[in-house]
Amino acid sequence: MRARIDVSEIEAKTKIRAKYLRALENEEWSLLPGPTFVKSFLRTYAQALGLDGKALVEEYRLDHESPSEAMLEPIVAPSQRNRGRGRTPASAPSRGYTIAVGVIVLVIVVLVVLLATSGSSNKSSTSIARTSSGRSAAPKAPAAVKHAAAPSDLVSLSLAPTAAVYVCLIGENGRKLIPGVELQAGQRTATYHARHFEITLGNNSVTLDIDGSVRPVPASAEPIGYSITKAHGRRTLSAAQLPTCK
Repeated sequence: MRARIDVSEIEAKTKIRAKYLRALENEEWSLLPGPTFVKSFLRTYAQALGLDGKALVEEYRLDHESPSEAMLEPIVAPSQRNRGRGRTPASAPSRGYTIAVGVIVLVIVVLVVLLATSGSSNKSSTSIARTSSGRSAAPKAPAAVKHAAAPSDLVSLSLAPTAAVYVCLIGENGRKLIPGVELQAGQRTATYHARHFEITLGNNSVTLDIDGSVRPVPASAEPIGYSITKAHGRRTLSAAQLPTCK
């Protein structure tokens, strides 16, 4: 109001609906989609007005949120999680155990050789018998393969945020790969593989790398959701179909 800026101007600039902007001004948090969207909207709104977005978000967290370990834990690759952890060196196997394993392996090798030799002898005898009876001297050609092997239907997916963005990523069997957290600019995720992904994005400040192809997200005033498969590619979800990671 002091800057004499109309709500419609801020709506066009931030891509946040006017009803959500009024809810932010009136602190009517129940009218907003959820705490993560509130923080994202606060930060974007403050930036548009030249205010301290971090201070506003921190004030909201202190007054209306309790800390959550799931929200505070950074997303890192499994290989990085094991760095720095102490590992107990495996004890060397005893000499008797090594000798026993060697004997077992030797017995298995001998049995395999005997079975292979026996199989070859049986095939040769059958071939000679068929040739002598006049049926067919030539070996029978293998039957043609009826069905070609199905190509892999796994999809690879990684995300590269360009600004703060809420992400909920669900893999197969409802597995939460990114459990509804806010990613920051430059916080590129690991590459995930699954036959089917469902994802909810708080805004379009992110690019999707799907099977090595970078796909931008179109601007939207509402949360954006996709279903991603090898067969159908990236398909937009309706508001009622968006995963929530709750």
